[in-house]
Amino acid sequence: MIPLSKKGSSSSQLCLALCAFGLALFGDLTQALIMDEQDYYLQEIINRDHYYSFPGPDEEFSPFTEQHGEEETAPVAEPPRLRPGKKELKQKKGNKKEKSVLEIPPAKNGNKKGEKNKKGNEKMPDDAYESRSAYADIRESCPPLGLETLKITDFQLHASTTKRYGLGAHRGRLNIQAGVNENDFYDGAWCAGRNDPYQWIEVDARRLTKFTGIITQGRNSLWLSDWVTSYKVMLSNDSHAWITVKNGSGDMIFEGNSEKEIPVLNELPVPIVARYIRINPRSWYEEGSICMRLEILGCPLPDPNNYYHRRNEMTTTDNLDFKHHNYKEMRQLMKVVNEMCPNITRIYNIGKSHQGLKLYAVEISDNPGEHEVGEPEFRYMAGAHGNEGSELGGWSLGRWTQDGIDINNNFPDLNTMLWEAEDRKRVQRKVPNHHIPIPEWYLSENTTVAVETRAVIAWMEKIPFVLGGNLQGGELVVAYPYDMVRSTWKTQEHTPTPDDHVFRWLAYSYASTHRLMTDARRRVCHTEDFQKEDGTVNGASWHTVAGSINDFSYLHTNCFELSIYVGCDKYPHESELPEEWENNRESLIVFMEQVHRGIKGMVRDVSGKGIPNAIISVEGVNHDIRTASDGDYWRLLNPGDYMVTAKAEGYTSSTKNCAVGYDMGATLCDFTISKTNLARIKEIMEKFGKQPISLSIRRLRQRARQRRQQR
Repeated sequence: MIPLSKKGSSSSQLCLALCAFGLALFGDLTQALIMDEQDYYLQEIINRDHYYSFPGPDEEFSPFTEQHGEEETAPVAEPPRLRPGKKELKQKKGNKKEKSVLEIPPAKNGNKKGEKNKKGNEKMPDDAYESRSAYADIRESCPPLGLETLKITDFQLHASTTKRYGLGAHRGRLNIQAGVNENDFYDGAWCAGRNDPYQWIEVDARRLTKFTGIITQGRNSLWLSDWVTSYKVMLSNDSHAWITVKNGSGDMIFEGNSEKEIPVLNELPVPIVARYIRINPRSWYEEGSICMRLEILGCPLPDPNNYYHRRNEMTTTDNLDFKHHNYKEMRQLMKVVNEMCPNITRIYNIGKSHQGLKLYAVEISDNPGEHEVGEPEFRYMAGAHGNEGSELGGWSLGRWTQDGIDINNNFPDLNTMLWEAEDRKRVQRKVPNHHIPIPEWYLSENTTVAVETRAVIAWMEKIPFVLGGNLQGGELVVAYPYDMVRSTWKTQEHTPTPDDHVFRWLAYSYASTHRLMTDARRRVCHTEDFQKEDGTVNGASWHTVAGSINDFSYLHTNCFELSIYVGCDKYPHESELPEEWENNRESLIVFMEQVHRGIKGMVRDVSGKGIPNAIISVEGVNHDIRTASDGDYWRLLNPGDYMVTAKAEGYTSSTKNCAVGYDMGATLCDFTISKTNLARIKEIMEKFGKQPISLSIRRLRQRARQRRQQR
């Protein structure tokens, strides 16, 4: 089962691609593990002196260098929050009489883009995604070079000065997030060591590149407000001689940000070919400092003689439509998949969104539309927390529904109910360790619950899913439950489930087959280094979340659900989609195969009829599951020997040893249980229209009669 969100996202594309090519992918997989060599990085370090040889304001420039600050004749010692001068701003208009190849103004004003996105962040109708995708803003120009995706390495980023290491040039990547403790090694931007107009941040493309635009943000911080309000752009082929982008006879001043989170795009008047590009801040927020996050738009020119560049080019043999789909396009593509494979696919909806749009799901099965006894159900979901949008959307665009709710964390908090019951040792336990009922307050119409959340819950309750993954973006890690910490005063704490070893394996099965997740040489996406746990993390030890879909699925249904973060970039450009697909393709399949790990079977009565809602308990694991409507069950377990008990109301329990091997395929472990004497008596009494009488009450009445007779 693959429900898709109403808007396209990178996770949705992976989900849909897996659906479209579900059969073909079980054949040979393309091997595409390509990494840079470490000696190349060492070579860069050795040859980096010239990067910092750019002369200061007092030094004499090379005769071949066009000064980036000619109008300043002397250095400015810590000016008080420089703002763009009127002269500089007027120079952007240029001289109408003089013609220049750089005279063409930007196609659209960057700041206005930011303002439009800010409004869209509050409330953006779905028609906006259908009629004018945010990607249309940059589709006509070159794609991002890869600061956000980490294609641009730390060695390719340099700056004039830095405030400290945690605010170095390597942190000047678009949408990079600061750590919980700012002022550490992982802060939220590049920040210059001084606030003056001689600061710069530089990107080395390592090859001739046609540069077309720049996207900027301010510093990601909970406490500080730092952003650049205007800047110049300079280019070079050797990092010594620099040319400043002109607008007429004067240097062109690009408008920067008006706040710290909304990205702002500025396109160059005309594409310019160079190897190096520098951003030179000219003014900044008057109560802040020079701090930037950025992405560069550029098309690398072919370089067949460069071994390293050829070695890093990613290709795919899968004939997929690598593009971002809006709601109508995705619905149409799902229809095409169904028409290609009508006998094994089914398209249906599980409900409607706040806007009345249908929430579609794709089913792939040899008998679509019916649950087959003995076959486990698996699901992938995408878009519940997908942040659909583009580089211009900001980190949180798409995180909330139309009515402002984050579906991913909108489920009932069953953790607190369970833990409070476990802590009350002297009180008779009323909360089970599984299939915990939804509290009444959550079912109230006045509760802040998204209609999409209610639709997903009804879908989860209807189908006996065994394993599931929700695909997200912005990180490279697989997170497993619990997502909520048990200690109320903590925000991070390892909080394992009773099935912690199983969840660890499930997470590792995806991470270990991903091209990058377990690569010890890769750079961390933002602040967390997940390599110590091989690309996996307990959700609560990362950051606590109440009411997550993972915790709810585990405590309310039989399904073991994990969150799979498929890439550092939440908004990969269409040019990045083939590589994202190759990175995740094998992992998506391997994770699905884990649904066949553990034990499975039937729970029947003596007549051979399946018993629904029977409880399956594993000795030593304080979490049970239940049989489906036909009496079949699946219990995910790691290899080992287990004492398993099957029980149901009105039946005697049965216990047997079930061995789980290392080979793929669940061990068959059937149970036959008979009715208890009391249950039989109740059946007989009900059959003849009489109410059953408790045996203890009957004995008391017999004793009372005997006493009366003796008198």
